[in-house]
Amino acid sequence: MPEVHPMPRPMPPLRARCAVLLLSAAGLCSLSGCAVVAVADAAVTVAATAVKVTATVVETTVDVAAAGVKAVTKDDVPADAAK
Repeated sequence: MPEVHPMPRPMPPLRARCAVLLLSAAGLCSLSGCAVVAVADAAVTVAATAVKVTATVVETTVDVAAAGVKAVTKDDVPADAAK
């Protein structure tokens, strides 16, 4: 059975916490920017695709609505017979 501690472990000293924070920040800064660029590129591609799909849907909706308006307002009498 594991040993149970009545008190939680004390926090490490401030110097140790600062060192860990500094090393973590240095590690993050040393990462290649390629990953950041790749993620940003993917986000832009997704956004552009969403805009393109939305524009296509709106265009189709407008075309269908225009066809419906033409069908409703179309005269049943041919142009020659109306004169």
